[in-house]
Amino acid sequence: MTAARDGVAYDFAIIRAVPHVHLGEFIPVGVILHARAVEFLGVRVLSDRSALAARVPGSDADLLARYLDSFVAVGAGDPAAGPVALSPPSERFHWLTAPRSDVIQSSPIHEGLCPDPGAALDELYAIYVDRNRT
Repeated sequence: MTAARDGVAYDFAIIRAVPHVHLGEFIPVGVILHARAVEFLGVRVLSDRSALAARVPGSDADLLARYLDSFVAVGAGDPAAGPVALSPPSERFHWLTAPRSDVIQSSPIHEGLCPDPGAALDELYAIYVDRNRT
């Protein structure tokens, strides 16, 4: 763990809805944050179906919400999410951020330092997802 004055090192990625994969356009709909030193893995997503429908017009908001709910369940280690959810936090983070050519993708992984990973997750969500609120 890094020194207390420096904070906790973390990695994060933005969860993106990609309604037309062939075009590569995306809309931020969530954040994944992993702080290995403190075994923290958090996933925060836009879960309101009406907000998803407004944010990603022409998409199946119910399907997007189910996909995002599965990201949250894997991140939380929920056994109902399948075998990957039983993996250690670092493996779940890498599974969630693995490259995909699907309607839900993650950004490249970025890093930072913070005193509180949960608060950092909330801040990143506010910056990357809430700022795009329709």
